[in-house]
Amino acid sequence: MKSFYILAFILTSTSITIAQQISGPQLLDKAIQYHDPQGHWSTFNDTLNITMTMPESNARTSQIVINIPKEYFSVTAKKDTVTTQYTIIKDSCTISLNGNKKLTNKQIKSNNLSCDRATLYKNYYTYLYGLPMKLKDKGTIISPEAKTVNFKSKTYLQLQVNYNAEVGKDVWYFYFNPKTYAIEMYQFYKTDNIGQVDTNTGEYIILNDIKTVNGIKIPKIRTWYYNKDDKYLATDNLN
Repeated sequence: MKSFYILAFILTSTSITIAQQISGPQLLDKAIQYHDPQGHWSTFNDTLNITMTMPESNARTSQIVINIPKEYFSVTAKKDTVTTQYTIIKDSCTISLNGNKKLTNKQIKSNNLSCDRATLYKNYYTYLYGLPMKLKDKGTIISPEAKTVNFKSKTYLQLQVNYNAEVGKDVWYFYFNPKTYAIEMYQFYKTDNIGQVDTNTGEYIILNDIKTVNGIKIPKIRTWYYNKDDKYLATDNLN
């Protein structure tokens, strides 16, 4: 029995040492190998159907089409009786409201419609649903070291990510399963005027389940919370 405990201690200590020794770039490569083992993200062409639920609000359904080779993006979102559609093809943008593309200034303003918003949606969905592969994008600064951390009673390998000024000022932390290297959570904070993290800002997103799309393992359920007080925000479900 004594020898069993010694062996268990050695195995546990070894796994912790390996986790501590892995570099940030190595962790990212292992995570990409888990999620996109055949390198399909660069040729991704598929449709994502997402349902968002929020407290005290009706659900919003979104159909998102991403075709990376053709630089095509479209999101059709429906909530209550309103349906909006944004489409971007390379540098061109089109907008429709309830199927109508000929919109008045009043309709555009009251529904907050713009091509800038279309670009925001494109960047948002391709970034979050393209993780961790999107962390290879230009302007991304990967921390040289990965850390073993505990969050909500779970152990993760944590990767810190910063961005060049022209890309963004937020600081992101990505949390990976230490055995499979699957991404299981991420978190971001705003920074102040001198570049320091403001811990009262930002959100953390817990990921559950996996759905394989185009050969890529994509987290199915994303649950959003505020960093400041753990207040629940919303849940995105990839149908």
